[in-house]
Amino acid sequence: MPRITHISLKVDDLASASSLYESVFGFRYMSTAHSAGHVSRNLSDGSTYLTLMQYESEQAPEALLSGPGPVIHHFGVEVDDLDTYETRLRDAGCEILSGSVERPPIKFRTPAGIVAELLAHNTMATAGKR
Repeated sequence: MPRITHISLKVDDLASASSLYESVFGFRYMSTAHSAGHVSRNLSDGSTYLTLMQYESEQAPEALLSGPGPVIHHFGVEVDDLDTYETRLRDAGCEILSGSVERPPIKFRTPAGIVAELLAHNTMATAGKR
């Protein structure tokens, strides 16, 4: 069954944002990863990840998907069959923004403008082991 695994926030200062969520809410640091154009830090409440993303440039195409400045960037949904869900998204009128079945995650925008992504099952379980 699909499940929401993470919510990603675009932040201006990764260290400051991480400190806030760790000290105020008790979220635990899980991992930091460098991706194309940004650094992601995964924190967890024990069941869901809060991913903080700091982009090298506010002008990076992916940074602009959700608008300028610090914002909720997207949420992630793990599914057991990326191909089936990508087809369902297209059939529902969603726009594929990046990624593919061969190169996940698959970022998409709903007809209402919300950005989310599909991940393969157990993707976030391994994120905490980096």
